[in-house]
Amino acid sequence: MSDIEIRDDRSAGRLEAVEGGAVVGRIEYFVLERPGRALVPVHTIVEPAHEGRGIAGSLARELYAIAGREGAAVAPLCPYVVKWAERHRDEAPAADPELLGAAREWLAAHPERF
Repeated sequence: MSDIEIRDDRSAGRLEAVEGGAVVGRIEYFVLERPGRALVPVHTIVEPAHEGRGIAGSLARELYAIAGREGAAVAPLCPYVVKWAERHRDEAPAADPELLGAAREWLAAHPERF
């Protein structure tokens, strides 16, 4: 994964993996404010030509790191991030069921967002 930069485009709701100026992978997410602050990943996408290089895992790891720095939780709705978190419990604290429920409700109320 050399020369991959991960950047947070918060206004667009994307955590992006960039190589050579091109976005080669991303996690699409939103920020939940209630009942507590949480980053909510909804989709993880890696361009087919870049699969198998650990990009998705690096994005998931960075999402949890950002949440930690911000004092926020992560409430994953993305199946990839859910599985990644299960394999990396030391880096990915379990999501609060109340936050997960609120995240699902928010997503259902904003289907145009994703």
